[in-house]
This record gives sequence, C-alpha cells and structure tokens, in this order.
Amino acid sequence: MSPFTGSVPAAERWEHLRVTEDDGTVTVTLDRPDKLNALTFGAYADLRDLLAELSRTRRARALVLGGEGRGFCSGGDVDEIIGATLAMDTGQLLDFNRMTGQVVRALREAPFPVVAAVHGVAAGAGAVLALAADFRVADPTARFAFLFTRVGLSGGDMGAAYLLPRVVGLGHATRILMLGEPVRAPEAERIGLISQLADEGGVRDAADALARRLAEGPALAHAQTKALLTAELDMPLAAAVELDASTQALLMNSGDYAEFHAAFTAKRPPKWQGR
Repeated sequence: MSPFTGSVPAAERWEHLRVTEDDGTVTVTLDRPDKLNALTFGAYADLRDLLAELSRTRRARALVLGGEGRGFCSGGDVDEIIGATLAMDTGQLLDFNRMTGQVVRALREAPFPVVAAVHGVAAGAGAVLALAADFRVADPTARFAFLFTRVGLSGGDMGAAYLLPRVVGLGHATRILMLGEPVRAPEAERIGLISQLADEGGVRDAADALARRLAEGPALAHAQTKALLTAELDMPLAAAVELDASTQALLMNSGDYAEFHAAFTAKRPPKWQGR
C-alpha cells in the first residue's frame, strides 16, 4: 500500500469497530457482544477501510484483532446480512462477496503482523478473519467453525479454500470445510490452526504481549517476511529464491541492518527504526 494520499482525510472514528492505538500497536475490537460480534455490512467495510488506512499511514507496527464478550465472532449477522442478501440481485451479491474478500486480502497484504485473539466461537466469516491473521492466539474455550456448507454455500468463502490447506494441510481442510464441524482448541493446536495456546481467560494478555514484541522489533523485516510468505505460496523455487535475493539486497541497504551491526559491535540491544 502506497503511503501517498489523495484528498480523502484519515477517519476520525470508526462507527462499527472499537479501535485503540498504543505506541505502534493497534487493537481492533469487534464490539457487538449481545450478537456474539456478528458482522454487518458496515463492520466489513470499516475493517477493509481501516486496514487500508493503517497500511498507508504506517501507524501500525502490529495489530491485534479480538472480540468483546463471550466470543471472537459468530460470522455474518443472520438478519442484517443473510436475510438482506436474499433480496439482492446477482450484481449486488457479487459486490458484497468481493467486499468480504477485500477484507481478507487487506489482512494478508497489510505491511504489519496481525494477531487474532480468539476466545469462544470463531464461526463462518469470523473463522476466516482469524485464519487470515498471521498469528492465532487462542484460549481453551476457542472453537473454529467454517459453517458455509451448513447454510448451503461453498466452504471456500472469503479465500478459505486457499488459506486453510496452506495452514493445516489439504486433508484437514477438506474435512473442516466440507462438514462444517467445530474444531476445538486441542485439535486446532494439534493441526496448526492455533499459533499459541493461552491460559483460559488470558488470551488478550497473550495476544497483546506478542503484538508488543512484534511492534518493538524490526518492522521493515517483518513486513517483507510477511510479503514473501504470501507471494511465494504459488511460486516455483527458482522464482522464490530470486525474489528472496532481491529482497535481501534491498534490506541490506536499510538503516535497521546497519543498526544491528552497530548494536552488536557496541554490545547493546538494537534500536529498530523500521527503515
């Protein structure tokens, strides 16, 4: 995302999300606890636009995505989305489904690591949002449910059929997406869907600690590592190795690379600047 802006100013508040910023760590909270943080059209659009703004302004060095109340996110709101889509024509439905995909792309393409803090249910679109994060920190109450076939839709919604096999393998992904059965925390950790298992009730503290660790690290190196992980998923080895070489050559001209050498020589911790 280019840092150059046009005429549109940065948003002063986000109507459908709770957003806080603290020294490079941005916390985004889905805040409809009475609806298990079910997503609305506005929540999708705010997520899409917020991620684009943070990517452009370079304000975020790490982001935590969590949910208020009893769970992470129960997916699309049954009335406000599923009910509403029944009255839409094909063009409108395509616009909506493209928007949900844009949120996933924004999570994957953001130049900062994203940590999903998952407790309770992460269902439907909520499960895909967690899947699209770089890290999934979860507590023992977490359960992931990719429910799309349960409502008569393809299990490959919002990029799930692309991302899930790359996280847990094709066999597990086929079972999870076809059957729509919940994957509880012990199994999710075993198959690699969970990056870190926190103590019950401690998921936000664990996610915040990981985000702070990332935010205090070499942001440029993190951004390029994330970009390579995404770009090289579909590359042959020769192209991937060449892209790695070009990226390292660029980073070897960075201030952070020189700072590491200076810090090592002076026997002090590096002062990462992200440039």
